[in-house]
Amino acid sequence: MKSKINTLASLGLLALGSTLTAQGGFVLFDNATAEIAPEQKAVRPISAPYFHEDSFVTTDVRAWYVRHDFDSDTKGVLGNGSATVMAVQVRVALTESLQFVAYKDGYTEFDDASALDDNSGWNDIGAGIKWAFIQDWENQFHMAAGIGYEFSFGDEDVLQDSDELRLWLSANKGFDKLHLGATVNAILSEDDSDSLLGNSDMLTVHLHADYYLAEWFSPVVEVNGYFAQDDSPTALAAVNFSGVDAGSLPGGDGEDTYTIAFGGELRVVDGLGLRVAYETELNDNDSLFGDRWTLSAVYEF
Repeated sequence: MKSKINTLASLGLLALGSTLTAQGGFVLFDNATAEIAPEQKAVRPISAPYFHEDSFVTTDVRAWYVRHDFDSDTKGVLGNGSATVMAVQVRVALTESLQFVAYKDGYTEFDDASALDDNSGWNDIGAGIKWAFIQDWENQFHMAAGIGYEFSFGDEDVLQDSDELRLWLSANKGFDKLHLGATVNAILSEDDSDSLLGNSDMLTVHLHADYYLAEWFSPVVEVNGYFAQDDSPTALAAVNFSGVDAGSLPGGDGEDTYTIAFGGELRVVDGLGLRVAYETELNDNDSLFGDRWTLSAVYEF
């Protein structure tokens, strides 16, 4: 644990020493910010909110409501049930290139989910630091790296209660009104034996595209991939049932999950974005994912 703290501190010191420029908005320890044209501003990620992190340093609050309908072919674990997740994320620009990210919290309610029935409870809490080491506004090119930790404060009854170290790298490139992004996460399980099904390390990949169609609207398309790196070491490892981003379930080596999301952002008030997306699984796999609706509001200041 001490080595992880040292790594986090080193990352923060590197970011504090940089002289890159942040997007216009509130910065806790620096007043020097840059304004950009509205059509060059990328839409913040909508799907996979726990793992999809862009390369921009902002101060904002993001509210989430997710309605998740499970795949009926889930080895009898969840049947045709559903889950509702409500959460709030907070991001604070500490300097022009360093951001505090509180990316996971909230409350989950299962409905008629077979083995989980109507369980409800709190999610784990995850937070970290993001360092934007490239912020080239002239060429609309940005890159960032981050480190975070998910603390097992959540309820096992809703597939939470798991400690995880998260490392991520992101890149964003704009072409005037078209904005592209990609994020890669390495999720390292810290307690693979606390729950009955255990846990495993996971690699996730997230792709984003949006287009500034009008001052008030941008369509969005996103693709997500979840790749378990090993089998659960518990007695039920043979289940190999993946929780993707919705729950702390191990999955299995080779049991990959791909999803696609279609949505958009509506801008009716300065600084406020209202977003919606429909997401569905692309491959037939043993995972928690069936399809989901995500509603989100982002307020930047």
